Amino acid sequence: MKRRKLTPFSLSFLDVMFCGFGAVVLLVMLLNGRTLTERRESHAEQAQQLRHLQQDATARDRVVAELDAALARAQAALSSAQNEAVRLRRQSANDRQHIAALSGDDTSRSARLEQLKRELKELDQKVSTLRLAQAQSGAKLHTFSGQGNRQYLTGLKLDGKRIMILLDISASMLDRTVVNVIRVRNMAPERRRQAEKWRHTVRAVKWILANMSPQSRFQIYVFNSEAHGLLPGTDGSWLDPNDRSTMTKTDAALANLAPEQGTNLYKAFTAARGMRPMPDNILLLTDGLPTQGRSKPHRATISGEARLDLARAAIKTLGFGIPVNTLLFPMVGDPVAAALFWWLATRTGGAFITPSSDWP
Repeated sequence: MKRRKLTPFSLSFLDVMFCGFGAVVLLVMLLNGRTLTERRESHAEQAQQLRHLQQDATARDRVVAELDAALARAQAALSSAQNEAVRLRRQSANDRQHIAALSGDDTSRSARLEQLKRELKELDQKVSTLRLAQAQSGAKLHTFSGQGNRQYLTGLKLDGKRIMILLDISASMLDRTVVNVIRVRNMAPERRRQAEKWRHTVRAVKWILANMSPQSRFQIYVFNSEAHGLLPGTDGSWLDPNDRSTMTKTDAALANLAPEQGTNLYKAFTAARGMRPMPDNILLLTDGLPTQGRSKPHRATISGEARLDLARAAIKTLGFGIPVNTLLFPMVGDPVAAALFWWLATRTGGAFITPSSDWP
């Protein structure tokens, strides 16, 4: 058989075809490798987010369990106090019946009346004690009509020879929601001073100053990323609430504050601990857990578990020897803060309240 003759054209065409096929195979391999790499990175990021969510859920479950146990104890104490109050009312009614039924000579009747009066006085003291126990266990006393000493209604303790007021002036004090905080914090200082939540906080500080004992001394430290005295040049010293000049300067300084930056509770408690003589009562006005600690933060964002750790570190620095009364102006979606500051109040013998919008 005669061999087929090869031409240069047919060889060139096959070379081109094989080169093109090889290029297509190489391109497919490169694209497939890049897709696998991106998929692995996406899976790793999703796994990390899942771990963070699981940690936050665990922390919230632990706080909920603590609150449930505290609520059960408070309800049991309240039920016991109510039963005791019912018994005392019945006993008091029986004593009054005995008084009405007394007859006979004036001497024995007068002696019996005096004895019953003493017993009624003791019963009244017991009832007052029970009412105080009810108030401390969560029962509210609706005796305030808008005037007078509101300290009885809230349970806020303003006693003490040296009262330290720690005022949070971080950006989160501008609003109750994160979205509005981000929106308002970039506005001019004049606009930030007019934020409703911040004005509410300033009114609370002024109420505290107005209801302070004349024999007390006070100091106001403001804190965000740093902590310092409200009045320049007063760091480390105690101020006299009877000094009209001091109070005028304090009002002016409060009016000039414009919340900004992050929240560093560690530096606030460190400043309080460094006062000499030390305070015997601390009033903390804040809205949630801190976002900064002893060292500067490395990230722009922080998890709920990390904020809880920062708060615990700050409390450890302060210790439990000074009563801490917290006025919490809460952020939406931050339930752990309320649980932590309530725990701090119970450990230090202070109080914990979340003021309503019309207080004071």
